[in-house]
Amino acid sequence: MKFDVVIIGGGLAGLTCGIRLQGMGVKCAVVSAGQSALHFSSGSFDLLNKLPDGSDVVNPLKSAEKLDAVHPYGKIGGSLEFYAAEAKKQLIESGVVVSGDASANTYRITPMGTLKPTWLTMEDFLSLPDRDSLPGRKILIVNVAGFLDFNTKFIADSFEKRGAECRMIAVSIPETERLRVNPTEMRAPNIARTFENKDTLNALLSKIGTESDGFDCVVLPAVFGLSDSVSVKMLSDRLDCKVCLVPTMPPSVPGIRSQMSLRRAFERLGGVFMLGDTVVKADFGDNKVVRIYTENHGDYGIEAGSYVLATGSYFSKGLVARPDSVAEPVFGCDVDCSANRADWYDVSFFKPQDYMRFGVVTDGGFHAVKDGKAVCNLYTIGSVLGGFNALQQGCGAGVSMITALYVADNIIKG
Repeated sequence: MKFDVVIIGGGLAGLTCGIRLQGMGVKCAVVSAGQSALHFSSGSFDLLNKLPDGSDVVNPLKSAEKLDAVHPYGKIGGSLEFYAAEAKKQLIESGVVVSGDASANTYRITPMGTLKPTWLTMEDFLSLPDRDSLPGRKILIVNVAGFLDFNTKFIADSFEKRGAECRMIAVSIPETERLRVNPTEMRAPNIARTFENKDTLNALLSKIGTESDGFDCVVLPAVFGLSDSVSVKMLSDRLDCKVCLVPTMPPSVPGIRSQMSLRRAFERLGGVFMLGDTVVKADFGDNKVVRIYTENHGDYGIEAGSYVLATGSYFSKGLVARPDSVAEPVFGCDVDCSANRADWYDVSFFKPQDYMRFGVVTDGGFHAVKDGKAVCNLYTIGSVLGGFNALQQGCGAGVSMITALYVADNIIKG
């Protein structure tokens, strides 16, 4: 089996890279072990929220100039603005309709009701220009009865501190009551599946409509639009006030929809998506990856001109922590990791944890380094990279998409 490029990892970075390459006529395969971190995302994509010293970021493009050369943005340098625009454009063309600009962070509402800076926000969700803004002055906060992953009191408290008047209600309809028989079924994706049925959604809207008179905003959990935005548009069309969806605790409906939309876009372009498969080893020769082997294909190797490592961080086992080291398990790439385990973490939970910046060592072109030498046809993108702390700096989605596009263009040029 031969391809021009094989991408290991089917999350945001891998699919972004694959869509770019396949759209330019490069024959690609994506090997994906299963769920990616995208399934747990909030419906927003962050570019840069804080600098390493903890300073808040207002203009991500301007602040990125202060990052060191080890940071992925530092390696991309003056092309960051171009690739930020390309990332937004590709998301929209793939069916993930977003708004936002790389020159100014906006603010999204979190499941706790607080405001968090972000770069791009899906069309279903409200983004606010600053921390003092509100979606409305009189707000009706609606939950589905029995749904525990959406805390209306937290959200009401946050809004009321900023001057809003809030009322909280829980709505019950027969279809969601049937889910409550088994508490494990009362999760956002399962509720969203019930609302794919228009009659079920109409029953919910009828109940909300009788309660929403006099309110200028209705806040709902993001349990609508699992496969597309049709049900979300129905909400906006039927209610006589602004509708604001708030992300819930994972798993995430907007994250699952984003994953599905990106995969569909990749496959429409002719890409091959190998779901439920894992790369177990690789053959090397002349400082190149010659072929890879996967669990499902056994001894039948997969060959390509270039390989892209997009396996993610610890969550998706792209990095594996051992007692005295952190390893990259697919190719055995070098990992930037403190030798002293005591330096990996800070005893204060809320301080930046050093292990979060560990990742695969690369050269300036994002070629993976193995045994101290850059492998000429193996590239690394996304959160498996070293040199940044995605959690502390709020740059995980941005690094994933921008390094993916940058590497894809380098492969095309090469």
